[in-house]
Amino acid sequence: MSQTRHFLTLKDLSPAELQQVLHRGIELKAMQKSGVVYEPLIHKTLAMIFEKSSTRTRLSFEIGMTQLGGHALFLSPNDTQIGRGEPIEDSARVISSMADAIMIRTYEHDMVKSLAQYSSVPVINALTNDYHPCQLLADMQTFHEHRGSIQGKTVLWVGDGYNMCNSYINAAAQYDFKLRISCPEGYEPIAAMMEQHKDRVEIIRNPLEAAKGVDLIVTDVWYSMGHEEEMRKRLRDFADYQVDQEIMEQANPDALFMHCLPAHRGEEVSAEVMDGPQSVVWDEAENRLHAQKALLEFLLVKR
Repeated sequence: MSQTRHFLTLKDLSPAELQQVLHRGIELKAMQKSGVVYEPLIHKTLAMIFEKSSTRTRLSFEIGMTQLGGHALFLSPNDTQIGRGEPIEDSARVISSMADAIMIRTYEHDMVKSLAQYSSVPVINALTNDYHPCQLLADMQTFHEHRGSIQGKTVLWVGDGYNMCNSYINAAAQYDFKLRISCPEGYEPIAAMMEQHKDRVEIIRNPLEAAKGVDLIVTDVWYSMGHEEEMRKRLRDFADYQVDQEIMEQANPDALFMHCLPAHRGEEVSAEVMDGPQSVVWDEAENRLHAQKALLEFLLVKR
């Protein structure tokens, strides 16, 4: 019996496997655009556990499973025993005895690790407080489509050293690029990850300085789910970290701008950049569908 593969962080796949998923995402996108019906997951079910709300994640996984011939089941904590205190280990055993894969979007990363430990089917992390690896699959595919391989390039993360930033650190290692992080004091990413990847990741506080000569600039909202009560403080702390035209002009002329959405124009990004010619945010959002279809195929289709 083959060992169950999970996708909790980008480190769960090798660099070669991530490249395979990237190129397959591009292929599946082309197939779908040309009307090819491809249903390798017929009669397969993905159980989707949402403890955090979502637009792109739910749309992309649910539509992705449908396009691959399978079915996705939306599980809200309000409507299941998970929300009433059933241990995640018990839920994992029960759900994995029926579903073919489990996707979870929640707060604590340890919960996802426990789910995977007790699940007999693949578990996909669709966002925790620490990581957002599915978004990185989409981001890397989007960069490749527009500019070719990201290997050897330089990426700038501007803003909170939160789950997206942590996943960009992993991406720097797995896709082989340099990463600069421009964040205010007190908003740094996981220290152990910074130390582990210090050969390719550095913090540069001044975003104008950090943006010089980079190939991609990425940001996210300053206060995400769970941080709303800190909103006023965060708006003050991040005031100098808006990605605007001045910052984009420091980057290479063909640099791209990405944002995982939803975006707050006038806060973390100016409307001019968000809706400007260097922004690829809509391709990036759509690629959640295609990249995750490639991931689902990788985890569920026996070769």
